[in-house]
This record gives sequence, C-alpha cells and structure tokens, in this order.
Amino acid sequence: MQERTVHQEVSSGKSDRQIAIKRPGKAPDKDIVWIPGGAFVMGSDHHYPEESPAHLVRVDGFWMDRYGVTNKQFQRFVKATGYVTVAERPPKPEDYPGAIPELLVPGSAVFQQPKHPVNLQTCSWWVYVPGANWRHPAGPGSSIKGRENYPVVHIAYEDAEAYAAWAGKLLPTEAQWEFAARGGLEGAVYSWGNEFAPKGKRMANTWSGEFPWQNLKRRSPGPESVGSYPANGYGLYDMIGNVWEWTTDWYRDSHPENKTKSCCIPVNPRGGTQQESFDPNTPSQIPRKVLKGGSFLCAPNYCQRYRPAARHPETVDTSTCHIGFRCIVNV
Repeated sequence: MQERTVHQEVSSGKSDRQIAIKRPGKAPDKDIVWIPGGAFVMGSDHHYPEESPAHLVRVDGFWMDRYGVTNKQFQRFVKATGYVTVAERPPKPEDYPGAIPELLVPGSAVFQQPKHPVNLQTCSWWVYVPGANWRHPAGPGSSIKGRENYPVVHIAYEDAEAYAAWAGKLLPTEAQWEFAARGGLEGAVYSWGNEFAPKGKRMANTWSGEFPWQNLKRRSPGPESVGSYPANGYGLYDMIGNVWEWTTDWYRDSHPENKTKSCCIPVNPRGGTQQESFDPNTPSQIPRKVLKGGSFLCAPNYCQRYRPAARHPETVDTSTCHIGFRCIVNV
C-alpha cells in the first residue's frame, strides 16, 4: 500500500510536538475521511463530572465515515442480510424485571414535545411507542420516505455493530471519536471553536429555545439530513448534534487518572470494563456503552453535551429517535 508522510502540530499544553503520521494512499470508499491521529487532551475539567479528569492520550491514524450512517445505507444492509433490529424484536421479560407487560412488545423510545414547562428531572417527554423503529421513526404510520439521507435512528448497539461488520468496518472507540470530533482544534469547547454560534451562525442541529417545551425553530424537533451544517477541520459532518453516536467503549463514571509523563502517554486507550458499566441504581442489569456528540435534543438549559468532550452512558439494548452511529476503518 502506498503511504505518504504528513505532519501535525499537537499541543500538550506545555509545548508543541511535531508528529510524523503515515497516511494510506487510497480511501476505502468515497465517503470516508482520513483522521491523522496524534496526541490530544481527552475529556474536560470544566463541564460535567463524567468528562473529567482531562488527560493526555494518543490515537493512531484511522479512516472515519464522513457522515453518520443514513436510512438509505441501513436499508441497503437490511435488504442484503434480512437483519431485524432490536426495536423490531419482542423484549425478553427476564431482562426487564417489573416491566409492564403491555410494554414488552417491539418498539422504541420517541420524543414527544410537551406544550408547557415540565420538571426536567422526570424525562416525561420520552414515550415508549410500540411499532417505532428505524423504518417508522415516530411510530406506526410514519416512514422514512423522503428521509433517505437522514441519519438512521432507533439503533441499538447490536444493530450498529451488525451493520459495521457487514460493511467491513468497525465502530470507533471513545478516544477515536473524540479526537476526530475535535477536528484538529486542541482544547476548543466545540468542534468549530469556542463560540457556540459564531457571528450568530448555527453550527449544528441542537435544540433552540427552552427545552423541552419551547421550540424556536421553524420545523419540528428531529434529525436533519446529514451534511446540513459545516464540516469540522477533518471534513466530518454532524459530529456535534443531530443524533448521538455509539462508541465501542464500556462506560465508566469518569476518565482514568493519567499520571504518566507526556513521553509515555496511553496509546489507543479503551474505556472501562463491562462490569463497571452497570448502573447500580436500576433493577435491570444491562451493560452500558458510551454515546458521543449530543443530539437535536441538547439545549443550554438541559443537556450541554454538544461538545467533543461530552459523553453519556446508554444501555446496549436501548434505541431511541435520537441515537445513530458512524463507522471507522483502522489501518
């Protein structure tokens, strides 16, 4: 394979280091972008506690999908394989002790906008809708017709892994995803810089107004077509907002302390263990993976997770109207 060497300036907070990166000469497909790899400060000490401590890590170069996987792409996968998503299968009663029997039917979680302010601790805007799935994102009667270029949603972790395997790809680690989302901007709050809306320009599909009842957009809250907002410095679209994206890492409540010197930082780090990922506050013991990027439901008054450093735990069986994914190829 032909290779050419490029260089990237990476700031450690103390000094700049020039790192030689080997780039494969040919992309695996036309809609994939080379992410050069390098060292960066992962996480944040200035936002939600699960993002800390900020720590120095390094990732090798890899290829990443320019866009999240779309309905059209996922439909092609299902047609070729006959795959049935988690949301389309009846839940197993033994996995959900104490669940209402009427809810143990195929379906998924759908956002339903309240008409007035509500208690933000209740999450009352989520409704389990029988028959909701990737084909019917709002439930029976809805469809993806005309939304072929929207990110596929109602995707559980198993579904994302199955698609990636079929496509000859992988899901990204949390470190890979965050490095790519930063777009080469070391230490910036957002993928595009430190201002949420530079010169008043919206840079991602996030909530506008007071969540969850006040919507100041001209359209109903929901995903938008991929590529509707500017790409980041690596040419990746929708790394922030639109829909959350799965990573392969098991969730842990914080990042590990990094006490190593800058010359010996962790390379291609992984998250916690499966055992660490369980939520001790729920009766259903289902492991959790890390979601990244935020979604169209993130808002300043509720969920400021439309940042590369932000992270969120999600049980692997969960599918909602704001969870999708994108793939990578390691070299």
